[in-house]
Amino acid sequence: SFLASVRAAMPSVRKPGPHDVVYKDECVFSFDTPFSRGGLYVNLSTLRGVGADHLRIDRARTGNALYLHLKFVKRKKATSDESTETTTKEQTPTRLAIGVDGGFDVDDNNKYDTEETYALVVCESSDDASSEEVALKSTPYPNPDLPILVCDVCDSVIKHCGFHETTETAAWREELRESKYARDLKQEPATESTKISPDPRDWRCLESGESTNLWLNLGTGHIGSGRQHWDGSGGNGAALRHYEEMKNVHGKEFPLVVKLGTISPSGADVYSYAPDEDDMVTDPLLAEHLAHWGINVMAMQKTEKSMAELQIDLNKGFEFDKITEAGAELEPVSGAKRVGLKNMGNTCYVNSVLQVLKEVPFLDETYRGNSEQIFNTAPADPTGDFPTQFAKTLAALNTDRYARDGREDFETPTVAPRMFKQLVGKNHAEFSTGRQQDAVEYFQHLLEVMSRAERKDAERLGTKDDGKRSARRFEFDVEEKTTCAVSGSVRYVRRRENVLPLEVSVSSATNLREIEAERDLKRQKTKGDGDDKDDKDAIRPVVPFDACLATFAADETVTDWFSTATGAKGNATRRSRFATFPEVLPVQVRRYYVASDWTPKKLNVLVPMPEKIDLEHLRGAGIQPGETPLPEADDGAAAAFVESGGQTVSAAPPPAAAPLEPDPAIVTQLVSMGFSENGSRRAAGATRNAGAEPAMEWVFAHMEDPDFNDPYVPAGGEAAQSPVPGSDPAASAEAVAMLGAMGFSDAHAAVALRRSDGDVE
Repeated sequence: SFLASVRAAMPSVRKPGPHDVVYKDECVFSFDTPFSRGGLYVNLSTLRGVGADHLRIDRARTGNALYLHLKFVKRKKATSDESTETTTKEQTPTRLAIGVDGGFDVDDNNKYDTEETYALVVCESSDDASSEEVALKSTPYPNPDLPILVCDVCDSVIKHCGFHETTETAAWREELRESKYARDLKQEPATESTKISPDPRDWRCLESGESTNLWLNLGTGHIGSGRQHWDGSGGNGAALRHYEEMKNVHGKEFPLVVKLGTISPSGADVYSYAPDEDDMVTDPLLAEHLAHWGINVMAMQKTEKSMAELQIDLNKGFEFDKITEAGAELEPVSGAKRVGLKNMGNTCYVNSVLQVLKEVPFLDETYRGNSEQIFNTAPADPTGDFPTQFAKTLAALNTDRYARDGREDFETPTVAPRMFKQLVGKNHAEFSTGRQQDAVEYFQHLLEVMSRAERKDAERLGTKDDGKRSARRFEFDVEEKTTCAVSGSVRYVRRRENVLPLEVSVSSATNLREIEAERDLKRQKTKGDGDDKDDKDAIRPVVPFDACLATFAADETVTDWFSTATGAKGNATRRSRFATFPEVLPVQVRRYYVASDWTPKKLNVLVPMPEKIDLEHLRGAGIQPGETPLPEADDGAAAAFVESGGQTVSAAPPPAAAPLEPDPAIVTQLVSMGFSENGSRRAAGATRNAGAEPAMEWVFAHMEDPDFNDPYVPAGGEAAQSPVPGSDPAASAEAVAMLGAMGFSDAHAAVALRRSDGDVE
């Protein structure tokens, strides 16, 4: 009867092709894997894996009855002392990479053997998703009695790369690009005095006499010390200063330098000081360029660590207590909402945002609370469905299903939100890559993706009411008051935000005396015995949260500001207050800043977060009795502008006939997502610069239009006309009301009706 059941279900099986993705390493509805207690069932029709708890749902959704069951077990290798030493050497990283040969083995796979067992399963159950009964018949695989077609499909699934290998780049690595200056590099004439000795003992920095971390300028033959390392070691920057002197004083561009101690027949470290590169690069003509200065690469031996090796040493010896609770005895915690997320290589920004969002009650209620219905109503491909993947992630974080107590437990998989990351980052210029990103930018992008999903699946998620959409519940209005220093007249403007950025002022630290005393002690030690080693217990500034909040609320002086009251430029003061408060207030403590040399740096400070925050004293009240509003700019003052939040806003509404120029910020954001510049300009103009989200909606609705990529023409064109409800026959009040009932704003509805000649459908 088992073979009869197999033959009956056989017509639905599908052999994976070379371009198919086989989800055989992770459940599409949970984080179960073949290592989980119940293993993983791969649907032989859809090629998607499900855990034992979601087999019933998948059977009812797809109608397929044949599954390949994967059950893997990890066992520790039995090793002798000699083999352990060999294994340790093999595991020592030699490349700045994760998950590849020579890179960091984050899963310690070399320490274990994996036992793999397979079985063909017939799932006989009702197609009714509400049924709790699932009858399983199985046979170990391989089995010579099975039909050839089924065996062919099973073998293909087993041999095929899984989702983790096919869709995600398992390795992040230092990818070096060829310097654009390398092939046409100009080199000064070499003389006997400028030739470089092949003996490393003769190499010295021409400025300081240092003998390590030396960089040879390939254009001039100058040997200079490298820049200081992250830990204070390294050189004094003589090589960089030589490049800047040659460029700024002599007008010559010699950007390429090579680290002398790394030269070998296989290559060397090459760096480009050119401002448009300023990074490690490759030089395809390195041997030729070095030969010009008398260095034969075939005769050289590597004597110093490369920059990649220094980074590897840093990662191997990195102590996380330096950035957390240094010296504290920490106890591991486990349970619901105490579930860790695996870093999949430069994904800490994703994990940080998810760990914050899991604490938001309305998100947990909307997604995890309705997870069963979301899974049952998911589209054919649940891996591309945002509600499914977000519900899956929140269910993993907010329950104890994947909680670990610190013991070795291979049946409880780590939570690695690969499908979620791929879905949210899809088609995004940055978030689709394996590079590190900014957490706040990702949070705001995630809210945009969430908004589109909640608008599209409003009935499924219960978000028909615009006020119940998740992104709106994070939004608040900031009231900015600008006061003319000469006339005393004021102007109030509002802007919509979803994150409160707070600057950190180190001068407000409560322990400045202790910090200064520690610095004095270090200076005395340095003068006494030259010991300038970094102290991991160094005192960090402690800045109260209220001090950061006070910085946000403080008055800001604006210079070179045009006043419509005086008709001249002068000074003004600006103050920010809350015009509205959100249901949940996201706060960003901005610890990163741009140093004087235009490099990003991070403040090593502590900002203790209070349990409760009272913001009532920062509530805005609008224009007050006795205040005089700044007059609106007249037609001759079209150049008068006020700056608001880093954006330039016209001090008065433009005349009706004036052309509307697309907001560059909106255009840039759309272009970064892969849309053409013309299409992005048309989208911003068509929505009258209402924001990136409405512009994106317009793009999705009109990207197939034949004129989508035509140049934007504002003057007298459609985009320059005001889409005010009722001002155009196409945007009738009834039509606007109908779209408004679906959750769209009146302004957006009017634009859509104008573009569709009043057709609501």
